[in-house]
Amino acid sequence: MATKSTAVMVVMDGAGDRPVPELGGLTPFQAAKTPNFDRLASQGQSGLMHVISPGVTPGSDTAHLALFGYDPVTTYPGRGPLEALGAGLQSKPGDVAFRANFATMNPDFTVTDRRAGREFTGEEGLALQKALDGLDIDGVRVHFVHTVEHRGALVLEGKGLSEKITDVDPHEDGKKVLQATPLVPEAKRTADVVNKLIRLSFERLRGLDVNKARQMRGIASANVLLLRGPGQHREVSTLKERFGIRSAVIAGGALYIGTAKYVGMEHIKVQGQTGTIDTNFDGIADKAAECVESDYDYVFVHIKATDNASHDHNAKQKVLAIERTDRMVGRVLDRVGKKIVIVVTADHTTPVTVGEHTCDPVPIVIWSSFIRPDSVKRLTEIDAPHGALHTIRGIDVLPMLLGYSGKTEKFGS
Repeated sequence: MATKSTAVMVVMDGAGDRPVPELGGLTPFQAAKTPNFDRLASQGQSGLMHVISPGVTPGSDTAHLALFGYDPVTTYPGRGPLEALGAGLQSKPGDVAFRANFATMNPDFTVTDRRAGREFTGEEGLALQKALDGLDIDGVRVHFVHTVEHRGALVLEGKGLSEKITDVDPHEDGKKVLQATPLVPEAKRTADVVNKLIRLSFERLRGLDVNKARQMRGIASANVLLLRGPGQHREVSTLKERFGIRSAVIAGGALYIGTAKYVGMEHIKVQGQTGTIDTNFDGIADKAAECVESDYDYVFVHIKATDNASHDHNAKQKVLAIERTDRMVGRVLDRVGKKIVIVVTADHTTPVTVGEHTCDPVPIVIWSSFIRPDSVKRLTEIDAPHGALHTIRGIDVLPMLLGYSGKTEKFGS
């Protein structure tokens, strides 16, 4: 009988990189001090991973679907429904969900700050949320929740809605808010509702006391809501249905929680898990170990700080985020190392020099106390290609992890 272990997957968002001049031509993985990752590489098997397929630049949402063993081409519902699930909003077939963020806009609809300063207290977010949640626009109900920083999620509930509309987010400062445009005739009603909602959000938000207080403190006013990534809820087979496993997600961002919930994972909350460089790494490690010691077959851990540093072109903070994740993994290994099979990888490459996702493959290592080791000694983009895994796809990782964990049945007699 195969050895029974708990499968653990640790994903550092956007951790893949290219040589960085500021780091002497090293990648952040190469520059970081990672004794625990080095142990995994020395005792495990490494390789490079095309998360979706060669030449395809993964979004965080589609990348995670692939890492969970789902073909994103056939199962991706759009980012909106995943954000909504992660934010705690319920959506059902027929609803249309969006990613949302507060922004700062001039009266002529020119966006001056797409993130409205990015700094938000919980009280500010709640006050802004109350101004929008529950609105009725032409018989369509608006459900909105603020999540973290400038971000939120929104669901439109009503008859005759369609996700086939364009974004209103211009994606750049200095440009005007776009008009939602139907991509098919039956989406006209949805586009009209969205355009009315954007205007209404400006009318309701700009005069709020919370925005007056922000302006007095020299912080950008959150006076408009921008929507993008529309999608409609659809049903997929869960991990429980596909593999017979009980699975958990430990993450701080709504998208990652929502994508995991979409495939049937249970969200395990960690106090102080924020998704930033100051997230509670020790608490994440301890909670992951607790899941291993309980009845979970598969535990997914997401770390966002690496991607934030990449988008901010901050090489030193990216190195720090990798090093803190390394210590987190070491804490898990010290407590439950003999009970797990663990994969450490990234969901995509976000080079510090670029600040956006690219198609470069990412390093991956798989480790257990019994796996046959290869000759690789470090988890880096440069060392990984010499490993036993060679080049693999993201969709193949979970089946491999579950196979080593003894969670899958023999094929054939």
